[in-house]
Amino acid sequence: MNVLVYLLPLALLLGLSGLFAFLWSLKSGQYDDLDGAAVRVLSDDDLPQESAAGAPPSTASVKGRAGS
Repeated sequence: MNVLVYLLPLALLLGLSGLFAFLWSLKSGQYDDLDGAAVRVLSDDDLPQESAAGAPPSTASVKGRAGS
């Protein structure tokens, strides 16, 4: 029973710190843009860009590919 003297305040402290962290995240705007991440996943920003002449970029500088 003596362990409850330590565990009960610890549980309350952890619960309140979680509540304060959640309220802080609400106040700082962490949940304002819920659809932004879903749209950013679909963008093709990581694809290599074509050169100005319209030819695809050279793969000669890429090492470690099979067949090269």
